Amino acid sequence: MACFVVPTIAGLAAHSARKRFPENWHVGWLTTMVFGGAMGLGVEHYAHGEIVPWPPFFTAMATPADTAAMLKEMAIVGIPMTVALVLAWAVLVVAYEKIMAARRVPVGADAAL
Repeated sequence: MACFVVPTIAGLAAHSARKRFPENWHVGWLTTMVFGGAMGLGVEHYAHGEIVPWPPFFTAMATPADTAAMLKEMAIVGIPMTVALVLAWAVLVVAYEKIMAARRVPVGADAAL
């Protein structure tokens, strides 16, 4: 229904705070991953009629019971999905930085150890 809203909010927060993070954290990667996934989910939800181009935009907001189900889905699906995206981004950043650090070691530098 609206699980893509949670990663979208996280992406907006990361994008707005990107200047506060070190360059080597590659926050642009995170925002690209999050917004790309959210856009794909948004298109999928639109194709299934869960999102409409008129207010209230989410068909689940038509009744209070449906709204409660939508909020539950955001909590049960959206939050774990966002956490998984952030963890995947963190793994990518750590792996990339380790690979790049290994390439920056001058040849023969480890012989002195």
